[in-house]
Amino acid sequence: MKCREKLPYQTFPGIFSSIDSYSKRVTTSYFDRHGRVPKWFESLGELGRPIPVPGWSKFQMIDEETNIRLTGVPDEILRHPKRGVWIGDYKTARFTETQDELAPMYHVQLNSYAFIAPRIGFRPVYALALLYYEPVTDAQEADREFLIKDDCFFLKFSPKLKPVKLEPDIVPPLLRKVREICDLCEAPAGRTDCPDCSKLEMLIRGTGNVFSLPAMS
Repeated sequence: MKCREKLPYQTFPGIFSSIDSYSKRVTTSYFDRHGRVPKWFESLGELGRPIPVPGWSKFQMIDEETNIRLTGVPDEILRHPKRGVWIGDYKTARFTETQDELAPMYHVQLNSYAFIAPRIGFRPVYALALLYYEPVTDAQEADREFLIKDDCFFLKFSPKLKPVKLEPDIVPPLLRKVREICDLCEAPAGRTDCPDCSKLEMLIRGTGNVFSLPAMS
């Protein structure tokens, strides 16, 4: 907010967006050919058919109470003829304890989509889920002939699905907290368990002079 909506330090490699887009095309292409989504979705039940996902400029709303614009772009929306819409988000990552630590953040992300969706005509939202597409990096002897060609090689992904509890009512209190923080003249004190706050404090104090600089690949 104070940096005019420009985050001071964050990079997100574009390749992950490309993989997410490709994952969505895989789902859509499979449905067009077979009349159903791929079998790895089966653990979540009958979900419906893929529908076009609006870009961030349309998938948004302004909260009247806080005057905050909430926006985002779900990776996948499936429409069931009787149940409504299902919203999923792709994660190109292994489902490990580290990913599990991020679960609260993803829970808010998915429920923010569920909060926006009915307000722009996608209703009702009946379920949410994360789809972890784990890279299979252990190339077995039997796979090499198939995976490695003269001019390219292939990387397989193993899907892992995790339902996310649908509770969009968690969003309004968070928006109120955001408004409260953004209206402050100075940044609030950080949490004692926040690693970014600790790093910022070190930067301000000028401590921690010994460091390692990793080479960029």
